[in-house]
Amino acid sequence: MKKSILFILLFVFAFSVRAQIKSVKDSVTILDEVILIDTLTAKNAIGIIPSQIIGANVFKNYSPVDFISSINQISGVYALSGALNTNRITIRGVGSRTAFGTDKLRLYYNNIPVTNGTGFSTIEAYDLENLTSVEIIKGPKGTGFGTNLGGSIILNTKQLSSQPTKLTNSSTIGSYGLFKNSLGFTHSQDDFYMTLQYGHMEIDGYRENNRFERDGFLLNSIFKLSEKSELGLLVNHIDYSAQIASSISQADFDEDPTQAAFTWKASQGYEDNNYSLIGLSHTYKASTKLKNTTSLFYTYLDHYEPRPFNILDEYTNGYGLRTLFSGNLNISENLLSYTIGGELYKDEYAWGTFQNLYEENNGNGSLQGDRLSKNKEFRSQVNSFATISYPFTTKLTAQLGLNVNKTQYDFRDLFNSGGTNTSANRNFKALFLPSLDVNYSITATSQLYANISRGFSNPSLEETLTPDGIINPDIAQETGTNYEVGIEHKSKDERMKLDIAFYLMPIKNLLVAKRVGDDQYIGRNAGKTKHQGIDLDWNYKFNISNKIILTPFISYTFNNHSFVEFIDEEANEDYSGNSLTGVPKHKLNTGLQTTFGNGLYANITHQFIDEIPLTDGNTLYSKSFNLLNVKLGYKKQILENLLLGLDFGINNLTDTKYAQSVLINASSFGGNAPRYFYPGNNINYYGSLKLSYTL
Repeated sequence: MKKSILFILLFVFAFSVRAQIKSVKDSVTILDEVILIDTLTAKNAIGIIPSQIIGANVFKNYSPVDFISSINQISGVYALSGALNTNRITIRGVGSRTAFGTDKLRLYYNNIPVTNGTGFSTIEAYDLENLTSVEIIKGPKGTGFGTNLGGSIILNTKQLSSQPTKLTNSSTIGSYGLFKNSLGFTHSQDDFYMTLQYGHMEIDGYRENNRFERDGFLLNSIFKLSEKSELGLLVNHIDYSAQIASSISQADFDEDPTQAAFTWKASQGYEDNNYSLIGLSHTYKASTKLKNTTSLFYTYLDHYEPRPFNILDEYTNGYGLRTLFSGNLNISENLLSYTIGGELYKDEYAWGTFQNLYEENNGNGSLQGDRLSKNKEFRSQVNSFATISYPFTTKLTAQLGLNVNKTQYDFRDLFNSGGTNTSANRNFKALFLPSLDVNYSITATSQLYANISRGFSNPSLEETLTPDGIINPDIAQETGTNYEVGIEHKSKDERMKLDIAFYLMPIKNLLVAKRVGDDQYIGRNAGKTKHQGIDLDWNYKFNISNKIILTPFISYTFNNHSFVEFIDEEANEDYSGNSLTGVPKHKLNTGLQTTFGNGLYANITHQFIDEIPLTDGNTLYSKSFNLLNVKLGYKKQILENLLLGLDFGINNLTDTKYAQSVLINASSFGGNAPRYFYPGNNINYYGSLKLSYTL
């Protein structure tokens, strides 16, 4: 594998040099369809910090159901998917130790923070077909977007200005009983824009007890109040029900990967979710030198989940405000750019557990019994931030930023009384998180950048509580410093693009949640980790003829993450020097996009995931695997106002048996083997019909 990676790096550098020379000779450049994205994301909050954006060009490589594969095409990012409702996104190894879900990064939806009070984000609450682009900031360098150690993900919905009024519909059918339909209406005029989307999806799934059904709608509108002022309204609602097959042991995986975990099958475990987001934003351009965007938002989640060990019933009310002032000043004949802003997020999390009497229910699945607990937690988080960016010369620009974070938890035990009551609160110290970025333009198409930034991660709910439900006063926030250098290069004709980043990020107060029961954890700060690696992204556009265009791409991730200091006192084990659990050392995505000029296109994508250490002692690894996907598409204007699109795709073309997600340090209960693996789908097919009618 190492020789293969070295060959790829050498090939990319050599080809880039060749392409630069060749670009001077080429006089004709054929470009893909260009879509101008007008989003609520305040770009000034990022400034000169490099980020990575994927949009329609990446989305069309995969099924409209497969959000995770699109994200996995980004270097430095690895998304594990146990099911459509069970996803875990890691960035540069951060978040890999989380048992379930995505934490240690900040998720935004049209500039609105949608990460909950303890840092968890649910990417599955959003429909890929409603998005125009996904922007990822790796590491804590995004001062205006939370400075979480993992970074930030910004989801942008379809806001295409100066578009005709049109009605669109996309229908997809496929293996495992897949049916997905997305209906959309878009209208724009001089002072008003609106898009309305409704989507329905259902699929039985590859495994037992694996059915997923979702309905959702999105309303996104912008009202231009004056030349200086505009108002935006965003309403997103998702209602989904998902059966849970859960993880299985190595023996069960080898015997039959379609089977569900025995107890989850017997209890017919599932989760039912209603999620709503309402956001109101106002943008005011006071002058060419000052602009403000302020957003008010409310989120609601109603979650009900029968599990074999109990039934969880919870709801979360969240609300907040985000404001950003951006502007510039003339200083010494150069333009100093600045931002200043803040973000307040509060939520009220109420949850309770009940007995699950499925064993007494005559094989009919879960049955709710007596109450076991009733709790409420009030959580608040404040982020204040400011940046200044100044070009010292025509080639050298520097940006200084500061983020201040304050987090507080207030836990209420509403079930127990007297001496058994476990109510408590935790007020974390304010964190001051500076960043420094330097950008140097080597040529008009190449730039070198460097970053030093501090970041943090809040402990999850499980990590803030002891198994007895008591606030753990010894838990501290993880903190780390990111050191990064990179280069961004484009050929003069913009056919070739190459991005390479080298980074080192030591993290201290490593948060470890050890599972000691079906629904019990012990959280502690166990030591230090070192995250270091290389991210590489490259693509090139070949003009074979006036009609045929080939675009190969490579996305490569090298992870060399390890425990610097990690002693498990309970097990009397020293894991210092071991590889970080849950992270593949090598991740490689390659592909070839081909367009034929007559509306026909063909894409092929390949993914390699290296073996993953499953235990802190590095005594057990998952198997490496390769996946191959193909997709054919056709688009044609069949009438003056009617556009037709057809797609057909095959996933896992070689029918590889693999684990699409894994659990680390899985425990065994009741004498059963530990369950490490979530099997991935076998070879499967899908086809889509898309119609767009301009009114």
